[in-house]
Amino acid sequence: MTGWLLAAPALAVLAVAFLWPMAGLFRISLNRTTETGAMEAALTTESYAKLLGDSFTAELAWNTLLLAGSSAAVATVLALPVALMVRAASPRWRGLLALLGIAPLLVSATARLVGWMAILGDQGLINAMLMGSGLRDTPLPLINNWTGVRIGLVESLMPYAVLVLIAGLGRLDPRLEEAAATLGAGRARTFLRVTLPLAAPALLAAWLLTLVLGLSSFITPRLMGGGRVFVMATEIYDLALEYVDWPGAAALAMLLLGALVLLMLLRAVTTRGAGRRA
Repeated sequence: MTGWLLAAPALAVLAVAFLWPMAGLFRISLNRTTETGAMEAALTTESYAKLLGDSFTAELAWNTLLLAGSSAAVATVLALPVALMVRAASPRWRGLLALLGIAPLLVSATARLVGWMAILGDQGLINAMLMGSGLRDTPLPLINNWTGVRIGLVESLMPYAVLVLIAGLGRLDPRLEEAAATLGAGRARTFLRVTLPLAAPALLAAWLLTLVLGLSSFITPRLMGGGRVFVMATEIYDLALEYVDWPGAAALAMLLLGALVLLMLLRAVTTRGAGRRA
């Protein structure tokens, strides 16, 4: 009972700031858009039926999942060496290295994306180097496409993967690796046969967390995609503000929210299982 009383203020804030707006959004999704574009109060699932029966929605969901899944996987793989380096460092330097690993979070995501646009653009640093060295005669298309969105998304997701992996790898028993080395296993074999299998739950948890963040990402596809990359978040924006179809936008938002909740529950189950095995 004491725990619930202590958590009551936080639960109240959560209910007011999240659950109540979500209930309002769900109510809007049950309304109807008239031919004139006005929203009419109703209790209908027309918007859901329209979205689920449209092949474009399925294609949009697949593209969003593929983008988020691949970006989350790359971010997790790139974060693993950083987390291993933090784990292997002495206690004196471990905190500083961990801070450097998540340092991008101290800078606004929009500011980081503007920097990437300057680097990857047709007149950016990379193309200037390629064309200046004679390796290419025309700029390499690195922005306003799926490639640019993936690069920006990987960079934005990597600090979160670093955080999860540092926490997960910190719970591994170093005596197991020492035992493998004592039995004659080299560093590569110890990593592949001992460290990597033990780190698998942390890797899965990092991938699931970054997958959830990637699925809900809006700024990166909007800026790095240049209006040519369409995912669930950008489609919700377009439905609400360009097509003025608020019930459709709300219905798509609720479908995305449902998918995110399922993934978060899966991550919670995975993390709990990893903690029991540890």
